[in-house]
Amino acid sequence: MRVLHIDTGQDMRGGQWQALHLLQGLAERGVAGRLLAPQHSDLFQAATALGLEVRPLSEPTVALAASGFDLVHAHDARAHTLAVFSPKPLIVSRRVAFPVKRSAASRFKYRRASHYLAVSEFVKKELLSAGVLASKITVVHDGVRVPDRVRGDARPLVMALNSDDPGKGKAIVAKAAGLASVPIHFSSHLLEDLPQAGLFVYITDNEGLGSAALLAMGYGAPVIASRVGGLPEIVHHGETGLLTDNAPEAVAGSMKRLLNDRPLALRLATRARSMVEQGFTIAHMVQNTIRVYERILS
Repeated sequence: MRVLHIDTGQDMRGGQWQALHLLQGLAERGVAGRLLAPQHSDLFQAATALGLEVRPLSEPTVALAASGFDLVHAHDARAHTLAVFSPKPLIVSRRVAFPVKRSAASRFKYRRASHYLAVSEFVKKELLSAGVLASKITVVHDGVRVPDRVRGDARPLVMALNSDDPGKGKAIVAKAAGLASVPIHFSSHLLEDLPQAGLFVYITDNEGLGSAALLAMGYGAPVIASRVGGLPEIVHHGETGLLTDNAPEAVAGSMKRLLNDRPLALRLATRARSMVEQGFTIAHMVQNTIRVYERILS
């Protein structure tokens, strides 16, 4: 099996990390692949550093590039558009929570794909509402790395994602931290900072699933997250974390609750980490994707 992967993102966001993890996992399992990505993108550089096969993305040659491959896998919306006339079966990853456009061009585009990998049940429902057949959708959750060991309760940071995206709720978190009189660390390097996180706050306007929240769970950090999109599928309120409305007062209240009740915070974190280990690792994501590939080719 040979798979051509296409991603058009310039920055290393959640979708690009998932594409990179998939490419590496497929290579380790003997599934040959090639990535087409913008030459100066973070994903292009990261894949090159890992020794994966990468070529600069050239829009006019996407269809020609499929020659010699069994499948084409588009990892973002623009990649889906570029690959819509692929002569080989087209798999599309859908990771975003907002509704599918209803224009004639969009309807044509969504009919063309052979199969969709929806990152959550919420995203699957959005695809179904746009007219995509249920038989053409499989839910394949994001996968994250889970360290073998995590620190216990002596973790000082209250942490949130550092993002310039206005939909990611940085202003709400900052105001909530002020109301709760809690210093907040906005992290640009989650893998480096999460071992120190005693609390992870993930506020967003919409979310397909929430790979940053999953990563925090895997690192044993109690999670507070917005009650939107696919997040309630992983943050089960009072069991694997706390859900909150996107209001500073509500977020502040959840912060104070977990900071003042550390036994509760540790119980939530322990259950969340176990949940990630059982179904949201990179190995799960790679194997579930391979199953879809094999089903399409059969």
